[in-house]
Parts: sequence; C-alpha cells; structure tokens
Amino acid sequence: MALKLRLARHGAKKRPYYRIVVADSRAPRDGRFIDRVGSYNPMLPKDSDDRVKLDVEKVKEWLGKGARPTDRVARFLGQAGLWDFKPGNNPNKAKPGAKALALIEEKKEREEARKAAEAEAKEAAEEAAKAAEEAAKAAEAEAAEAPADEAPAEEPKGEEE
Repeated sequence: MALKLRLARHGAKKRPYYRIVVADSRAPRDGRFIDRVGSYNPMLPKDSDDRVKLDVEKVKEWLGKGARPTDRVARFLGQAGLWDFKPGNNPNKAKPGAKALALIEEKKEREEARKAAEAEAKEAAEEAAKAAEEAAKAAEAEAAEAPADEAPAEEPKGEEE
C-alpha cells in the first residue's frame, strides 16, 4: 500500500481549509485517510504562524514508515525542515500550445498587413499632395504667363430684339 502525505479539502465554498493527512494513494482526495498530521489555512496571511500547523512527531513517524508527500505538502515540510524540497522545473509547461501558436502567428500577420497598408496609404497621400502641389504650381505659372490684356472682353448688354 503506497502512503501519501497530502491535503484533504474542508471548509465552505470559496473559503478553503485543508487538513494534512496520511492516506492510501488510491483513496479519494477528501475520502478515507489513516491519520491526520496537520492543517493548512490558505485564507490566513503568509507570515501567520497558524497558516500551516504540523504535528512534527507524527510526520517523522509516517515518513519513517515510507509515506511520500505530495508537492504542496513537501513544500510545507521543507519549510519546517522535515523534508528536502526541490522545486521542479518543467520549461515545456510554460510553452504555448498549437492553437495558441497559430493565433500568435495570425495576429503577427494581421499586424504586418496593417502596417503595410498604413505605409501604402501614407505613400499614396504623399504622392497626392505632391501632385496637387505640382498642379498648383503649373496653374500659377500658367496664370503668370498669360498677359492681362488678352482677357475676354465683355459683350455690351443691349436690346437685341
């Protein structure tokens, strides 16, 4: 029978309270257990002495009998100096999945297309401004070249019936 030192959840909804128990690894989380060796109240501040309570004698006894702690309980035992806790390192766990990578790639492509469209629009606006400026200069030059005496003469308004 494989023994585990693990947490059993108690407390109300959204007000968790855990008991640290020794249980058969096949037993349900909140089900049958062999011995209660401590408690953990995550609602208390981290510097509180009452956040984690351990019966050190019972813990040593069960560790001597071959019980193995879960990761969270191993962390508590490591803080109490009863277990050599080494945090795991799984760099693959932090990597995004296939769907997330596809979304990131799609977002990058949309951003590049948007930037290209903005650059194209800016270029077109500059060309339009340049063309308008050249047209204004040409009209101004044409007006300066045309003599003032060649202006069309007004026809006399008279009765022509």
